[in-house]
Amino acid sequence: MDSENFKIVGVSKSIVSIEILDPNQFDGQFSVGSYIKIPHDISGSKFIIGIISDYRVKNMSSDDPQVTELGPEFIIQVDLIGSYIKDTGGEYRFDRGSHGIPLPPNNGIELLNVTDFDNIFSCKLNSEERFVFSKLAQELDVNVPVNGNSFFNKHFAIIGSTGSGKSHVVANILQKAMIAKDSEFTGLNNSHIVLFDIHGEYSEAFNGANLIDHSTMKIPYWLFDSDELADLFIESSESNSHNQISQFRYAVTENKKVHNSDSDQSKIYFDSPVQFKIDEVIQYIKNINNEVVGKLEGEGVPKDSDGNLIPERLDRYFTESIEFCEQSSAAAKKASAGPYKGDFERFILRLETTVRNPRLSFLFDDVDQFSMEDVLRTLLGYKDSSKSNITVIDLSGIPFEVLSIIVSFITRMIFEFGYYYKKQMSGSDQCEAPILLVYEEAHKYVPRSDLVRYRASRSAIERVAKEGRKYGVTLGIVSQRPSEISETIFSQCNNFIAMRLTNPDDQNYVKRLLPDTLEGLTDSLSSLKSGEALIIGESIVLPSLVKIDFPDIAPSSADIPYFDEWKLQWKNVDIPSILESWSNKSS
Repeated sequence: MDSENFKIVGVSKSIVSIEILDPNQFDGQFSVGSYIKIPHDISGSKFIIGIISDYRVKNMSSDDPQVTELGPEFIIQVDLIGSYIKDTGGEYRFDRGSHGIPLPPNNGIELLNVTDFDNIFSCKLNSEERFVFSKLAQELDVNVPVNGNSFFNKHFAIIGSTGSGKSHVVANILQKAMIAKDSEFTGLNNSHIVLFDIHGEYSEAFNGANLIDHSTMKIPYWLFDSDELADLFIESSESNSHNQISQFRYAVTENKKVHNSDSDQSKIYFDSPVQFKIDEVIQYIKNINNEVVGKLEGEGVPKDSDGNLIPERLDRYFTESIEFCEQSSAAAKKASAGPYKGDFERFILRLETTVRNPRLSFLFDDVDQFSMEDVLRTLLGYKDSSKSNITVIDLSGIPFEVLSIIVSFITRMIFEFGYYYKKQMSGSDQCEAPILLVYEEAHKYVPRSDLVRYRASRSAIERVAKEGRKYGVTLGIVSQRPSEISETIFSQCNNFIAMRLTNPDDQNYVKRLLPDTLEGLTDSLSSLKSGEALIIGESIVLPSLVKIDFPDIAPSSADIPYFDEWKLQWKNVDIPSILESWSNKSS
């Protein structure tokens, strides 16, 4: 390719216009998105790197039939993105940012070759930090490495419309992370990943994964914190919800003290992670709801049907269904309704309905047999005697009404584990077991919404986004609707893998949040092929349009071949068996 066939015809601080003198000399060698280098001086040791963002055609034809027909001329626009410099030791480096090119401009413009790309991508990477999961889209011979530390220790986002290949990208990145080793040893490496799988499509992609679904999940309700308990049991829109909350908090706190008498009672609170009995709390609420108080002088305490005073409610309210003095009887003159009499009828019904719901059995059945350590070992892949790099939490069978609570609980537990683990290491900056939390379809539980149903999960994930990195807990946010994700969470991401986005709102939202203003690249988001992506962020030296490698084992997210199936002979569907499975989905 003759570099003298380029001619600079316009220069600004960040854009260069270049005329192609003879387009016939080029045969598909470059296009929009190609990288070029422009000599900064005649020494050949410094170049300005740019990316072709668009081009225009200048028609040189004339209406005069006596004038020789001229072909079109092409003007390409190049966005300048950095400097490519050869130092005195012969090593190349690439620095982001450019301040234009000197006057007069030098020709000798060339496309970047494979050697240039290798020099640029590797110039700031140690071999131990090199993590490769893609190739340059326009030069498939060029691997595109990222800094593995910067990619995983700072939150990242993978975004793209349905069909763009997000699931395959997630599987490929995690699979490569799980097999990476810095020396010769057998067995698992030390990666720790928790993947929230809302559609149940990832279990096939990870052999040996620690799979948790609705049939194997055991989450003791007594480990919930105050927000999670309130979201599970309290209807905040009711007029007397403040009374429900106050009495529920009191009952739970006191019941925890009863069942943990060996612990320091002054350190047991409403959301302390110690056991309590929800049935006893419900019995307490029932007694409060039916309570009658003696009104004779010196009484002022509950009175049962036998006329006996109950000076200490806790001695009997948790374990007995108390018959109170009937106000309609002759004793009515000696007793009056308690402060909450009849106020908690709907509250009691909701408590009992929630506890007895077979779809929520994983919260209430036999949970006394599980300790906090059991739960953490299960979530972190230390289940029984086995170990696993990745825990896949299949949320597809979890009732929607508790989805936010479950995500909140797991996120909070892992964050607090990281917090106390780091604290135990006596101030060391290192964390021996950093954890990555990956949220598939993240817009479903951390949306830009103030609805109460999302409060728990949004609060938990936002906390990790703001504080998690300090304690070895980072986020991978995966979504097809980035414009619907909480800005607090998305704005904390330092690395982006942006795949095809067809929704204009999503495109504009991503352009505003991406750390590099490369209009030529971001404008291509709507036309990317499946598996192609734009990688931008602190982990990559040069923002690049790449082709993501196909995973070793793909998740079960392939499109259904509708037309192929429709062309087959009519098939009888076993509707009764489907209905049986449907009705027994909690088992």
